[in-house]
Amino acid sequence: MVDFYENNNANVHRGVHTLALEATEMYEQSRECVAKFINAKESCEIIFVRGTTEAINVVAYSLGLNDLKEGDEVLISLMEHHSNIVPWEITAKIHGFKINYVDVTSDGLLNIQDFENKITSKTKIVCLSHVSNVTGVVNDIKKLAKIAHAHGAIILVDGAQSVPHMPVDVQNLDVDFLVFSGHKMLSPTGIGVLYGKKELLQKMTPFQGGGEMIKDVIFDSITQSCNISWNELPWKFEAGTPNICGAVGLATAINYLKKVGMDNILAHEQALTKYAIDGMKNLSKVSFYGSIDSNKCGIITFSFADLSSHDVALLCDSYGIAIRSGYHCAQPLHQIFKLQSSARASFYLYNTIEEINRFLEVLQEIQNF
Repeated sequence: MVDFYENNNANVHRGVHTLALEATEMYEQSRECVAKFINAKESCEIIFVRGTTEAINVVAYSLGLNDLKEGDEVLISLMEHHSNIVPWEITAKIHGFKINYVDVTSDGLLNIQDFENKITSKTKIVCLSHVSNVTGVVNDIKKLAKIAHAHGAIILVDGAQSVPHMPVDVQNLDVDFLVFSGHKMLSPTGIGVLYGKKELLQKMTPFQGGGEMIKDVIFDSITQSCNISWNELPWKFEAGTPNICGAVGLATAINYLKKVGMDNILAHEQALTKYAIDGMKNLSKVSFYGSIDSNKCGIITFSFADLSSHDVALLCDSYGIAIRSGYHCAQPLHQIFKLQSSARASFYLYNTIEEINRFLEVLQEIQNF
């Protein structure tokens, strides 16, 4: 990123001078890199956005305000991050379509029976997380996508917690939309990706208007209005100056992750998670939330008897250990767990057994207070 700003910094697709051409080439090479990473058919199916939240909003406002109507239904699970709930609730109130919610079991698993009961011919869009950001549970997206398509629905998958941690192949999963954020996978903040099948993106109306996303804006002196035609994919959805350096940083991060190997990253996380859970089981004041035995990524959600999650997080922080506390932007799931908040420890490729041992020592000290 420093190299880009020092040597190639310019806006993209807007100039013929050397820096503009170099910046444009690097930006589009980054798009190609992302497409290959998730095995998209074409790079034009990759839309650069600020992150997962903006990507979901693009779909919710484009489809929610233009293609959904009263009588249509959107199916969402109760394990979703607020980013995959709030945009749909907003657009549903504007256009009158209905939102149905799929139950989650007491151990944090998607209730498949409830999913199959609630999806109908009225369901137009299914919105699910690939991996829960609270429990780390991995949903069987390939199976769920097949069910959705059998009912004529399209499926949007929140991959914020899966793409950084495991191999993800959008063609194999057969998802219609996949969204994820760069900052969860070693890249800078403020960059993310909306993947969409080409045929769907071509039909969608752009969410934001302005420069770059238009082909022509022709003023009609008779009607006193402008006739507007959209740009081609993917630029149709990238209004204004994009986060060019962020895209370059994302591609660099992806290349690094590929060298390590996504299978290796997943195996490393799962080994750390099991090791940590086995150690935490020896602490009498610790309670776990979400399944600790199922297929999951490197997340452990827990509480400490007689302490709030924020107290636990602050005490860990005093020892130099960073964990999250609160709802983790998933309040409905905490309602299912009957929790005001929870503590969450999460691991990535850079964490070590030695760090887990120190974490367990600190938890033991907290328990002894």
